[in-house]
Amino acid sequence: MLEALIFVVFPFCMVFAAVSDILSMTIANRVSLLLVATFAAVAPFTGMDWAIYGWHFAVAAMVLAITFSLFAIGVMGGGDAKLLAATALWMGYSVELMQYLVYASLLGGLMTLLIVLYRASALSAFTGGNMFLRHFANTKAGIPYGVALGISGLIVYPSTTLMQWALERLVAL
Repeated sequence: MLEALIFVVFPFCMVFAAVSDILSMTIANRVSLLLVATFAAVAPFTGMDWAIYGWHFAVAAMVLAITFSLFAIGVMGGGDAKLLAATALWMGYSVELMQYLVYASLLGGLMTLLIVLYRASALSAFTGGNMFLRHFANTKAGIPYGVALGISGLIVYPSTTLMQWALERLVAL
């Protein structure tokens, strides 16, 4: 049961956040809450040391403080800030968190560049009515950074401690 939650919840939330951000330019609070609640309930039963468990929450709080500062000055969306912190909770103080942040930065920067180029092209006038492309074409809309966060999370997640624990349990069966 724990393995199933580890295999399903995090990837589902990353995909849902990315698609939701594309379609509505929002990431629902329930995505971040589901990530936090699932981690809080599952991690202690994986044999995670209580000190490590506490560090995961400390890292998430630190990321939340930084991202909400960015939100307050208008650089980042609130949903992106909460998703980033909830994802950091699953990564903890680790190399995977650094990889996640680097991938999110690189993919987010590339995506921003491509969206700016798309918005300036004639193609956006023809394809901007499509439900998946309308926010990409809208020059007044922001950048759906949840896409970069979701993809980055999916790239790094297989190497996280929880996923490795679940894979070891699965192999042991």
